[in-house]
Amino acid sequence: MLKAPTPHKSGKASVLDQFQWQVQPLAEQMVREVLDDAVSRSSFVADLQRRMRDETGTRLFDWVDHLVVPDAGGLRQRLRNAGFTGRFAPGSGESYVNEDGIFPAMIPTHSGVLQVFIKVESVVDFLLAMKLDPDDGIEGDPLAPVRRVRVSAENDVEVWAIERHGYRGFDVPAITPEKAAAVLRHQEALRRRRRSFATEAEGFAHATALIDASIADLGIDRTCGLFFAAEREYWQRRNRAAQVQKARQDRLGLGWANHDHHTYRSSREHFAPLIVFLEKLGFHCRERFYAGKEAGWGAQVIEQPVAGITIFADVDMSPEELVEDFSHKGLAPRKALGTVGLWCALHGEAFLEAGMHHLECQFDFEALKAQLEAEEGVKVMKPFTNFPHLRQAFTEGETWPVRPERIEKLLKAGRITPEQAKQFREKGALGSHLENLERNQGFKGFNQTGISEIIERTDPRKHVAAGA
Repeated sequence: MLKAPTPHKSGKASVLDQFQWQVQPLAEQMVREVLDDAVSRSSFVADLQRRMRDETGTRLFDWVDHLVVPDAGGLRQRLRNAGFTGRFAPGSGESYVNEDGIFPAMIPTHSGVLQVFIKVESVVDFLLAMKLDPDDGIEGDPLAPVRRVRVSAENDVEVWAIERHGYRGFDVPAITPEKAAAVLRHQEALRRRRRSFATEAEGFAHATALIDASIADLGIDRTCGLFFAAEREYWQRRNRAAQVQKARQDRLGLGWANHDHHTYRSSREHFAPLIVFLEKLGFHCRERFYAGKEAGWGAQVIEQPVAGITIFADVDMSPEELVEDFSHKGLAPRKALGTVGLWCALHGEAFLEAGMHHLECQFDFEALKAQLEAEEGVKVMKPFTNFPHLRQAFTEGETWPVRPERIEKLLKAGRITPEQAKQFREKGALGSHLENLERNQGFKGFNQTGISEIIERTDPRKHVAAGA
């Protein structure tokens, strides 16, 4: 359960304590028992688990969308005891979710058949990659909000692949030809979104016009899914580690369906417009994040629960600003640039020209590190979080060239030194990363203490000093 907020002397709860995520060991135990049972009875599940670990550095647990579990009596009470709450959902009638952690939904059934639903970006890609031709065919037309296909049935264990597009129900809604055409039209528009403008305000206005048109045709949740698929694609084109790992996951037809959160860096003056844009896509603000006074930056965690997207939005800020509603009131520009502000000044807003700073996906932490370094030559940095319930590390940063006019503007304003300007002209500056993350016991939060070190280690000015 969420820990109660800690009162201030004023009697008001601290903004940093409004979301105190706790581990959920009983919930994890229940899910693992079901999956262990599936592995013991289904050779397909056992082989898939092995291939996920050995070929992609991921864990079966993290790919499960939901489980349909035979109930011989007492299952519902056990779920409630483990923190799951009953919810009505289309297609299931009754499902159980644990909103205090990251777990698949659990659906009791009297059929006697255990069903494991694996989340993928495309069921067709999964079928082709796994060389499968199921007799039952795919449920759901192309571009429908949900598509699923049964890929194995053995010893009363069925395995299904499922793709979702802004829909959390367990039925398979129909899609009209007109709406399918609209999906393709808006998908293309968002993939081709222009990112470079004379002013950032023009960039935000352009993006807003695109999502307004899509929302009018497709709704908020489907538009949100389309937007972030395009964002991952843009980021991936600029990051070799992302390209390598995506190819590894595509060999099993999985795609990026294991994404945990998307990280954006923003200048102070454009942080509030970024939040406004995201709230239009159905996001709501979750916990605020502050790494400490010495770090000089903070973040707003925001979540879109229907589309299944979480964002970590970074910005330079001071501790006194944290107690204000900085996400909506805005932050005034200032001359001194922290790590986040300098990154934006060198590369542009993450929302616009630069693209995301990193995508964080759920992995088997040690397996991914070993495989990327040994098989692909992709180095993984020292972990900045190394707890039993949460482990995090960046791949070594991708270095991007910096536009000369951006360097000159910073130099003229006294925000960088001549030595730093020379290094940025000749060597470029750190751009983006892929993040290796492992969550255990359903922990839904983030590390508030050790992350300032990794931000400092990715400051372009530190690399100038190292090069000198």
